[in-house]
Amino acid sequence: MKALKKIVTIIMILVVGTATLAGCGENQNSSSAATTGKSATVSTDTAQNTPSGNSSVSSDSSGKVIKQGTIQKDGNVILKELAFVYNGNTIAISDIVDDEKLENVLGKAEGNKSHTYSQDDGLNMDPLIGFTEKQYKFQGLDIKTINATEDKKFFVFQIKITDSKYPTARNIKVGDSVEKLKEAYPEGKFIGGGAAGEEDDFQYLPANYVDGMKFHVKDKKVTSIMMYKLLD
Repeated sequence: MKALKKIVTIIMILVVGTATLAGCGENQNSSSAATTGKSATVSTDTAQNTPSGNSSVSSDSSGKVIKQGTIQKDGNVILKELAFVYNGNTIAISDIVDDEKLENVLGKAEGNKSHTYSQDDGLNMDPLIGFTEKQYKFQGLDIKTINATEDKKFFVFQIKITDSKYPTARNIKVGDSVEKLKEAYPEGKFIGGGAAGEEDDFQYLPANYVDGMKFHVKDKKVTSIMMYKLLD
């Protein structure tokens, strides 16, 4: 009888010990799985927060691509209004350009010249002293640029159009009638009152009053278009 009791006691000890070891193994596996899951979460967050490029420059919150020049420039609400279109390309006031960019869009200029403003140049343009102005002449088109920016890049500050192949952003071109001009630019007005048959300038001014556009009208037809930006 004593021998039987010893055998039963040994068996019970073995069963309890086996159960204890099994529980420890499960706890270790659970701990390992929890650690692995935590690492995966951290890795995913890091990947999501890592930029994949300057996508905010080329697309808006809806994913729609933002076309060149349609972002507001220093609070300028007119965007591409002061612009002309040529062969599907748009050039606007305040656009950053250089010789190569203009040639790629418009072809080789018929003539160009540059001038750096100085105190003794006789032009009395003190705010522009030290800045360089470049002028490009194409057939029926004159473009002026200046490097009056902190990074010294040249931007367009004046455009004069005398040829019908350079329509504005609202598709008004040299040779169009006064009626078509008024319909396209209802915000504009004649500086001289617009008396019938009189030569006059039809002016379009945005809310900022820094940029503007003038259509010279003669014999009820647009004869030239001037776009400009006032320089400080």
